[in-house]
Amino acid sequence: MLRIWISAVSAISFVIGLFGAIEVGRAQSVGSFRCADGTRFIVGLYPQDSRAFMQIDGGEVTLARRFAVSGRRYSGAGVTLTITKDGRTLVRHAKRPATVCETL
Repeated sequence: MLRIWISAVSAISFVIGLFGAIEVGRAQSVGSFRCADGTRFIVGLYPQDSRAFMQIDGGEVTLARRFAVSGRRYSGAGVTLTITKDGRTLVRHAKRPATVCETL
């Protein structure tokens, strides 16, 4: 009876550990940024999705990935987010010029 109990507990622990490992595998990259013009925003990038999810100016915007010669570029709803290969982040929104941003 004790062996059955230990086997059942071990099986349950294995399943819980497996689901935990799956959740860790869905890693995400979320960052908060502050720009030179005072703009602040949060952006989330997920490896299984080509879009960027951004909160800027009190609203949520989903940005589609666009072609970029160097780095990555996302745009949508009047907002453009550019991440260069050297790690610089630029944002352009609300008919303002592109602004360099840094992580908080």
